[in-house]
Amino acid sequence: MTQIKICGITNPEDALCAAACGADAVGFIFHPASPRYITPKRAKEIIAGLPADLVKVGVFVNREADDVAQTVEDCGLDLIQFHGDESPEYCRRFPPERVIKAVFLRCVEELIVLDAYDVRAFLADFREAGRYGGTGKPADWGLASRLGKTHPLILAGGLRIENIAEALAAVAPQAVDINSGIERAPGLKDHDRMRRIVGMIRRAEPPGPEVVFDSFIKYRHPGKPWIDVRGGRRGSVL
Repeated sequence: MTQIKICGITNPEDALCAAACGADAVGFIFHPASPRYITPKRAKEIIAGLPADLVKVGVFVNREADDVAQTVEDCGLDLIQFHGDESPEYCRRFPPERVIKAVFLRCVEELIVLDAYDVRAFLADFREAGRYGGTGKPADWGLASRLGKTHPLILAGGLRIENIAEALAAVAPQAVDINSGIERAPGLKDHDRMRRIVGMIRRAEPPGPEVVFDSFIKYRHPGKPWIDVRGGRRGSVL
């Protein structure tokens, strides 16, 4: 089954609709330049009212590692999505099973350098000057398909009711990231379109057994932020 993340959540109504529709994850964008920016305080309030098994993903762009770790801990995030120019070395400061790295592929040669990353999955998106995603334009599906043959893949970039079937057939990603394609305005989701696109994805052929969005049970412990109860592994910045 293709997993589904509804990204750019800014209010509880949209988050609860995503959960009710059967989405696997919701994304909160902590990048001030984004029209879908949300403060950690507001995200924490929304997350407190969501089902425990709905995966909460924080999206960051070129932030200081300590700031990221603090936001993850404060908000109770399950996964981190780095959507900027973060290097393999930077990403290795976080547990690899918690990290999604966005990529903006333009040529085959760029696939080779991705082997240096140790991350849970890659997210293929479209980027233009001055904007790290959120453009409403599709990623290169051909290159994304190639990446998905060697790494767990989330497909993003302008996915909407009108093109989701074609995208799934062309790329067969393990998961999709839906954002602007179901909005009535930036940061405000159209609930009818959300239900319709989730239904279309659920009816599509499954791409495989890979699970990208998986919830991690965490608890607070003095001096040891972001601890995974399952493995007892410390998830703070090293």
